[in-house]
Amino acid sequence: MKVSPATVLSQLMVAYPAAVCALVHTSPYQLLVATILSAQCTDARVNQITPALFAAYPDARSLAAADLVQLEELIRSSGFFHNKARNLIGCATALVEQHQGQVPSAMDALVALPGVGRKTANVILGNIFNQPAMVVDTHVKRLANRLGWTDESDPVRIETALCALLPAKDWTQAGHTLIAHGRACCKAPTPECSRCPVAGDCPRKGVRRWR
Repeated sequence: MKVSPATVLSQLMVAYPAAVCALVHTSPYQLLVATILSAQCTDARVNQITPALFAAYPDARSLAAADLVQLEELIRSSGFFHNKARNLIGCATALVEQHQGQVPSAMDALVALPGVGRKTANVILGNIFNQPAMVVDTHVKRLANRLGWTDESDPVRIETALCALLPAKDWTQAGHTLIAHGRACCKAPTPECSRCPVAGDCPRKGVRRWR
């Protein structure tokens, strides 16, 4: 008998009860900046960068006025630092000019900010504003395909598929849990199936796709 995605997710939540957002932050502004930096960079590396970054630029107004070269130097180790620095200054400028320096709580307003796509917006909506939000990063994309929940490759279509399969109340935690499982066990390129807590319900181990 096939096991529903909601049931598999519940099993994973039991296996990873401490799964939370790994980016260290104390405000919406800090999480927004950290998430922009996390593109093609590990959360651990971002967490090494942000203390000095937030000390230098504690809010959107100070970041909007940042010197580009100095900002690039602070975030150099995150990779793609030229683009990220421009996006950070552009994002901060938009926050100041359009939102009184505050991070907005609506998807449309968030994705209109420089450097912010749906993944970043969902991180903010789910972790700051407690709105149901499905984050699709590389781990979630990989697991959604391996678990047979979708065969889509586009992140937006994966998000849509997962939102249709999982209860809205679990969307935000689903992201944290799937990311934790992807890092700990269901790794790329080779998953460690022998110690997977849901191996018996995974198509990779012989169970049919969910649908």
